[in-house]
Parts: sequence; C-alpha cells; structure tokens
Amino acid sequence: MKLYDLPPSPNARRVRIFIAEKGIDIPMIPVNMMAGENSSDEYLAKNSLGRMPLLELDDGSCIAESMAICRYLDELHPEPPLLGKDTLERALVEMWQRRMEFEFLLPMISIFRHTGEMWKGRITQIPEMAEAEGKNVKARMEWLDKELAGKQFIAGEDYTVADITAQTAFVMGKAALGIRIPDELTNLNEWWARVSSRPTARA
Repeated sequence: MKLYDLPPSPNARRVRIFIAEKGIDIPMIPVNMMAGENSSDEYLAKNSLGRMPLLELDDGSCIAESMAICRYLDELHPEPPLLGKDTLERALVEMWQRRMEFEFLLPMISIFRHTGEMWKGRITQIPEMAEAEGKNVKARMEWLDKELAGKQFIAGEDYTVADITAQTAFVMGKAALGIRIPDELTNLNEWWARVSSRPTARA
C-alpha cells in the first residue's frame, strides 16, 4: 500500500493526519503537480482526474478522494474511531464533516483557486467570487464559534474526521490566504489550540 501525496493540498493533509492518528505506516510518494507528474500517462492510469491524494493497494487497486481513502483505512484500522463509534455517532460525524467541508474547506480552496498565482492561466479566475467566499467564511466562523460552546471538538467530546477537515481548511486559510480566526471568537480559538497542538497536526 502507498499514498500518492501532494504536500500543500488540504485534502492530502486530511488523509495524512488521519493516517497519523491511526498510527498506520504507509509509504508516501510526493507528486510534483507543477512539473506535471500528475498528468503523465502512468499516473492518469491510476487516477484519470490526475488528482492527489491517491491510495494504491498492493494488488494495484486505486482509491481516490480523501474521504473514500479515510473510510477504507477506518475499516481496516477501526481504532481510534475517527468516523464515530456507533450508528448515531457515525451519522453525526458525517453531518459535521460535510458541514466543515462545505462551509470552510471548499470555500478556502475556491478562494485560493481564484486568487493564487499558480492557477493563473489554468482556470478563469474570478476575483469577485473569492471576495464573496471570504465574507462567507468569516460569517461561518462566527456560526462555528457558537456551535462549539460547551464542546471539546466539532462533533462532540471526541476528536474525529470533522475536526481534521476543519483543521485542513484553517491551515490553508492561515498559510495561503491570510485568513485567521478573529481573537473575539473564543470557542473557536480554544478548539484551534486543542487540535493544532496534537502531535499529528503537522502530518
């Protein structure tokens, strides 16, 4: 088993943190997207969309999409239960994971795509879209701050993939976009301190 990785990618980071939390040893192969390594015939035969991360199994089977990879690995290594411990908890974790993806991670990626130098000439950049997404992200920070009142982690008392997804979004916001959590959002800042201090946070 091996993971084709794109180190700056938030989706790849999501899988790396998940793997680190599970304590799994999986060889990682960095793919240089700027050099076009993901567009080679060899790589496209593994993932026709040319994206990372990609998990290749020992029999040659390939799994793309970060959450699909996480689900596969969780089935193999159920402890710690990052997707929930029972039917209700799994549903709640999925609910919060998708909220973190739709309200934070995808907007952050959209802002980067519509403002980043590396995307110039690759897509049609629309600065107005990035501006609108930035306003939405700030509003959602206020929403999440309220939702975190009395909670240790996003889906409840346990650290889950919902927290990992949010982490990757906020790391990208801070590192690539200059978007930071406002000081007055106490609950969100306390959550951030908890998750960013975990040993796996730098995976």
